[in-house]
Amino acid sequence: MSRKRRLSDDDREIWGRVAKTTRPLASDLAHIFDEVPSQPAPQPPMRKTASLTGQSLRPNPAGPPPGHDLAHPLSEALSRIPVQMDKRQFQRMSRGKLTPEARIDLHGMTLSQAHSALNGFILRAQVQGLRLVLVITGKGKTVTDDGPIPRRPGALKHDVPQWLRMAPLGGVVLEIREAHARHGGSGAYYVYLRRGR
Repeated sequence: MSRKRRLSDDDREIWGRVAKTTRPLASDLAHIFDEVPSQPAPQPPMRKTASLTGQSLRPNPAGPPPGHDLAHPLSEALSRIPVQMDKRQFQRMSRGKLTPEARIDLHGMTLSQAHSALNGFILRAQVQGLRLVLVITGKGKTVTDDGPIPRRPGALKHDVPQWLRMAPLGGVVLEIREAHARHGGSGAYYVYLRRGR
């Protein structure tokens, strides 16, 4: 069983200074990710009857501390982004009536392999004049111990939309939406590309 390390007062002060120098991501999806508080919340005293996460077993009647918004599900965050493509085509795509012209399956790849494969696939698709492609990420599985920096389950599922909004793909991609159930549902994305110039 791994033990949680508590930060010393000096470490908290240093982290607070570092956190104040950060800026939000310049992305449509920046609001998906949690903000880092500038001052850590005071920790309640530990009791002998503590859970594996180090928190007291007593419920917190006040709910989460102020300033700690829970991240919205990714599908909800994507649905809040205004539609950029033709509305009629968007409705047909959302209902699964448009058939993707190409697809890539990123299952089993590491994050760096998947990022490289995705970049090549999208850029080739645009050169070929394709408009709608399918990117299959899978829904992700829960990992029991993901190391010192925890990640959400389904790292590819969460990273792919961000990669599609960043260079070199940001200027190529017009729309990103979760796929219809017939094309993979929440384990895949429709990516609608801009017309090549």
